[in-house]
Amino acid sequence: MVAHRDVGAQPALTVLWREGDWLAIHKPAGWLVHRTGLDAGETRFVVQTLRDQLGQHVFPVHRLDKGTSGVLLMGLSPEAARAMAQQFAQRQVHKRYLAMVRGWPGTSLSVDHPLRPDDTPPDTPPQDALTHLRRLATWQLDVPVDRYPHTRVALVEAQPETGRRHQIRRHLKHIAHPIIGDATHGKGAHNRWWAQHLGLQRLWLHATELRLQHPADGRELVLRSDPHDAALNSDWCALLAQPWTLHCSRCEPGGTSAPSRNNSAASMGSKW
Repeated sequence: MVAHRDVGAQPALTVLWREGDWLAIHKPAGWLVHRTGLDAGETRFVVQTLRDQLGQHVFPVHRLDKGTSGVLLMGLSPEAARAMAQQFAQRQVHKRYLAMVRGWPGTSLSVDHPLRPDDTPPDTPPQDALTHLRRLATWQLDVPVDRYPHTRVALVEAQPETGRRHQIRRHLKHIAHPIIGDATHGKGAHNRWWAQHLGLQRLWLHATELRLQHPADGRELVLRSDPHDAALNSDWCALLAQPWTLHCSRCEPGGTSAPSRNNSAASMGSKW
């Protein structure tokens, strides 16, 4: 089954799907999943807001970084959250992300690069980490930034097989194509230029799709947060409307695409 956004109500957080003891919401960029002592000045928390919105406790099944937007799964009891979280732990969940990155990476590649957990001693063994990447579109502006005569960015679909912290962000940095707006793993000059050019400062990473089995009956769930949904993702809509050059005959973030075929100066809003 494919879950679509519930358009009947206008809650503080949009519920994409709800059934039994589980639900999926759209997490906006800039929201923390839950309170943490490291962000004492923050006021927007998914768990607390959703609890007040639904009138009951909620429990995260997985996490998204503060700067990342997109699909987030929750359970309505600790047991329900654990039942769904097992699929993440066993690598049975198919995840798709959309990112805008610096430069033009290869058309299709896999980054198999172990990552050491954050805040651990240097001698801590790294953990296996694998991310599949696919370049969807490119954009070049004849404006010098930093030491480069042109400014190049690409839209990339990322499919992580493992779930290490900041995995996609760290893997894209590892191949020298960091995500635009990544203050930790990116480059300040490029982040500042794009924030000014687009009129928005954010991490350009979006969780577009999760595919997993319903814990109760094994049905396939396809949960999506469409970057073209203006009500949810006005920032992504504006970005995708720019004059990108497509690298497939039918590109759809979080969906499928046909083999590569270049379409110069195409609008992402009309082609995707």
